[in-house]
Parts: sequence; structure tokens; C-alpha cells
Amino acid sequence: MSPFDLTGRLGVVTGCRRGIGLAMAEALAAAGADVIGVSAALEDTGSEVARRVTAHGRSFTPYRADLADRSAVRDLAARLRDRPVDILVNNAGTIRRAPAAEHTDEDWDHVLEVDLSAQFVLARELGRAMLERGAGRIIFTASMLSFQGGVTVPGYAAAKSGLAGLTRALANEWAGRGVNVNAIAPGYIATDNTRALRDNPERNRSILERIPAGRWGNPDDLAGVVVFLASDAARYVHGTVIPVDGGWLAR
Repeated sequence: MSPFDLTGRLGVVTGCRRGIGLAMAEALAAAGADVIGVSAALEDTGSEVARRVTAHGRSFTPYRADLADRSAVRDLAARLRDRPVDILVNNAGTIRRAPAAEHTDEDWDHVLEVDLSAQFVLARELGRAMLERGAGRIIFTASMLSFQGGVTVPGYAAAKSGLAGLTRALANEWAGRGVNVNAIAPGYIATDNTRALRDNPERNRSILERIPAGRWGNPDDLAGVVVFLASDAARYVHGTVIPVDGGWLAR
């Protein structure tokens, strides 16, 4: 059996309705996993993610939850607690753009809640069951701003830097108990979150000039690494933040 085979495993992917999360959910299904998808606006039936997952012969279960609402996150965790979740892909995220001097408390609180606090709550609650079983995979979606400061996104930079630290902290506690905790740091990927950058000719040009691969990434570029981290091939990989960035950090 291939060490990348996920047959018989159950994965949860937050932020699965589009972009990176959609690509990750499909990648897990293609490797053999059944998928529970979570998104604030996820359709009960007929969603694109459901179509892609079931096309690979795997089951898909939708859950709707607003990760900006702490009570909704706790309710989601409670509903998932009795499911034998093997893989948690903590991917959901948001961004608010404004110069730091104009960045409101409301924007800061919203981004930190979705991009960091909700991630910890879900990891803690589902991780507890994984620890009891002595097996599990938790994968966070970090960012280039886990390494850098960015421009006009102070809340996002703080949250994604926090995710890198949380990845290491959980790995330090859980690696010896059978639970692998790692993160993926996408580079500049063509999604809704980066549309403002791609629509700005000057910013778009400066970004492309910095990427050795010479192009924006696509969500599918994350497929291989999420399957790797979810699989037995990564059984001795703990506390890492893996960039998938077209060479951005090497420049």
C-alpha cells in the first residue's frame, strides 16, 4: 500500500467552499479519504466541493459554521466530537486590508477570531479525541506572512504568525502521543483573498517579479503537500511550516 493512501480515513476541511480549501478537500478525496466540509455559506446539497469529492467515490458531509462566532465554533466542535476524525485541515481564514494607523478594533478582532482563535478551539477539541486514540493529523493553513510582515494587513500578519507558533507549540506537546501537527504556508495564490493585489497593476507586477516560478500559484498547487502531511509518509514530520510559494522565500 502506498504511504500516501488515505483510504478509510475521515478528514475535516474548513473553508472548503472555494479556493485553497476546495482544492484540499478534493485532494484528500482523490487519495481515498471521506470528507466533512465546513464553511459559513456551504450549501446543504449541490455544492462544488461535494461534487468534486463524490466524483472520487468518497462521501461528503456538509457543515455550516461561522468561525467568527465563538459559540458556533464550539457547537461545530461538539457535533464533530463523536465522529472518528483522522485529519483536521484548519484552512478557513479571512483578511481585512487597511493601513495600520486606520486598522479598526473590529477588523483586528474579526481576523484574529477567524484566523487564530477558531483554529485553536477546533484543534484543541478534535485533537483531544485524536490523543485518546493515539493517532491523528492536524494541518493549519499558514501564510507567507507567517514569515514576513506584509503591508496594510496587520491583523492577518499577526494571526498567521500566531498559527506558526501554535503549530510548534501543539507539536511539542502531541508529537510523542501520535498526533502530527504541521502547517502549510501558501505563497501568492490566485484566490478571492488576493484579488485586490492581482487587480492592482503595480502590486501584481512587483509580486510576479519576486516569484522565481514566474507565476501566481493555483489552489491545486497545494494538493500534494496536504496529502503528504495527512498521510503515513509524514509520520515523522512534526511542527513544520512548509512553504508552497514558487520560490518566494528563496528570493
